[in-house]
Amino acid sequence: MMAPTLTTERLILRAPSLDDWEAYAAVWADERMTRFIGGEPRSHQLSWAKFCQAAGLWPLLGFGYWAFIDRVTGAFIGNGGLARFERGIAELEGYPEAGWAFAPSAWGRGLATEAVDAIMHWADEALRAEVRCIIAPDNLASIRVAEKCGFSYLCDNESELGLSRVMRRGSMKL
Repeated sequence: MMAPTLTTERLILRAPSLDDWEAYAAVWADERMTRFIGGEPRSHQLSWAKFCQAAGLWPLLGFGYWAFIDRVTGAFIGNGGLARFERGIAELEGYPEAGWAFAPSAWGRGLATEAVDAIMHWADEALRAEVRCIIAPDNLASIRVAEKCGFSYLCDNESELGLSRVMRRGSMKL
């Protein structure tokens, strides 16, 4: 399965492509981008592995990550979606895990809420399953995005990733 294209007021969510690679590597090398996601800027090599990992989610799982594209400029400004990363966190086992990240230049404009909302609407229709996510407890902006998109607190978890807030969102389908 390939990623469907989702369109919002200001974004296009589409399958990642090699055209996104250099912009992807650049934003993931920015320490502001990784402050709450791994804590360290990603090397070019690690970014390539993560970029390829994201591309492999769709054919294996029937869900995955999208590239977030600015509808006006056509620029890659982030990525995210649903995954199964086998993190060894019991509260994530058996659930699609939502994740999102935006280039610092896109922060503060409500784009994350717009993207996650579109992804959750797609998940409601396509998966009809509870979705979970993990967020660093001091990443208040992402916690607000999750809450606006229907996620609620489940628990805190300590793992090799450090302390994470686990949140969940039930399918909105009846």
